[in-house]
Amino acid sequence: MRIIFIINDIKTEKDNYTTIRLARRALKDRHRVALISLVDLTYQTSGEITGAASIPLGNDYKDDAELLEELQDPRQKKVHISLTKVDVILLRADPAEELAMRPWAPSSSLLFAQLAVKAGVIVLNDPYHLTDASNKTYYQQYPAFIRPRTCISRDPNEIKRFIEQENGKAVIKPLQGSGGHGVFLINETSGNNINQIIEATIRYGYAIVQEYIPQAAEGDLRLITLNGKPLKVNGVYACFKRFNETEDMRSNITAGGSIELSEPTQDALEIARIIGPQLKHDGMYLSGLDIVGDKMIEVNVDTPGGINMAEDLTGEDFSGAIINDLQRKVDLRNHYRGYLRNREIAIM
Repeated sequence: MRIIFIINDIKTEKDNYTTIRLARRALKDRHRVALISLVDLTYQTSGEITGAASIPLGNDYKDDAELLEELQDPRQKKVHISLTKVDVILLRADPAEELAMRPWAPSSSLLFAQLAVKAGVIVLNDPYHLTDASNKTYYQQYPAFIRPRTCISRDPNEIKRFIEQENGKAVIKPLQGSGGHGVFLINETSGNNINQIIEATIRYGYAIVQEYIPQAAEGDLRLITLNGKPLKVNGVYACFKRFNETEDMRSNITAGGSIELSEPTQDALEIARIIGPQLKHDGMYLSGLDIVGDKMIEVNVDTPGGINMAEDLTGEDFSGAIINDLQRKVDLRNHYRGYLRNREIAIM
């Protein structure tokens, strides 16, 4: 199986990223792997799509760090390869990382991905619906009773009105963002800082303001889904709890949070059951659900992470299950070539 990972940039990849873990697991099974930045794509006059790829030289790496070190070696030259002659493209670029310098890049790469679909390549998550999911407004399509009360606006007065309705306590963050960056808790101690917080949040776009859920002080659950259902291997869920032992309310790992092994609660499993049909409808093959109490506070469909963390905590081979499932999809594509749409294959 030939797999391409579309990433932000090989220079900014980290050895605790799910992308690197999946790439290493695929290599272990002797699949052919390449990583391409979302800005290194070319549409040729022939209709072929090519990209400047970082290609691993071996198959057996002792850990993710060793693989990434090789890929980031400045002596390694990129190789131009065809995206229309591979089996699977995994879209693993985080749009939030491109907001400041290359805001055009994510949408452009999705257009290339859509062309690859037309060439018969399996592209995951489905690039047509990822276009709709380019920011957190996509999250508002899910049933209201599993979401926190929410206001999305750039109007400071509207934002303040919502906060007042929430008795002065709410969470505010950029509509386009990830990893806990730019997330603020507004409460009775915020005082005159509210104006500054709102101004900082709306400087580059819309703000999303949500009700504060008290259980958030204890952290949140990350539950990973595959084919619209919770990922489970040998009876163990790909799930863990994220928390922060400091006064920082953010539990995201990139924001300094910690993790511990956790079984999904009944509330979490019920949320996964409820949103499963929407994930399937949209061809969201792999996703990460962030859950606090009985509310889903976010669904990550661009670069769902945590596979490596779930594996390290449980000892289960979740990445192997994903790679095997991709091979199954390639077999399905070959059996039903031209009959099944990419969105259908994505969640079968």
